[in-house]
Amino acid sequence: MPRVDFDALPDHGRMWVFPASRVLSETEASSLLVAVDAFLDGWAAHGVPLASARELRDGQFLVVGVDEDVEAPSGCSIDALTNQLRGLGREMDVSLIEHGPVWFRSGQGIRSVSRGEFRRLADEGEVSVGTLVFDTSLTRVSRFREGFFEQPAANTWHRRAFFRGEADS
Repeated sequence: MPRVDFDALPDHGRMWVFPASRVLSETEASSLLVAVDAFLDGWAAHGVPLASARELRDGQFLVVGVDEDVEAPSGCSIDALTNQLRGLGREMDVSLIEHGPVWFRSGQGIRSVSRGEFRRLADEGEVSVGTLVFDTSLTRVSRFREGFFEQPAANTWHRRAFFRGEADS
């Protein structure tokens, strides 16, 4: 029972978000998903297959989840996933494993900037507590399903980090 539909994962399932450094073309997205599916079909922890799933959001965010009730991923299996995505990214000339930038939605589409650059944009009023941001640090399927992946900065850690004392706008 290796790969399942993402909807089949339990809410308490573990997950990871892998942001692509740019929006993938339809061809790239299709190739990525085929390669990820092939990996997930054989993904195991200590020889035990993992019940896993994937989803691609906005052509830019690969979400991988695991049903820990079937088998919990090991550190080695998580490293294998990360290494697989690092290699796929190199082949596609895109980063899939960088979590340092701040990801947000703007009039120009989805953007990623350094935290320092996001702070500058906040100070200059180009982004606000109402700006939709992506939380690539989510680790539970339930949080993803409940809409915590993309929400106004006012509702996330971004508010504490970049908008202290600022009223909702």
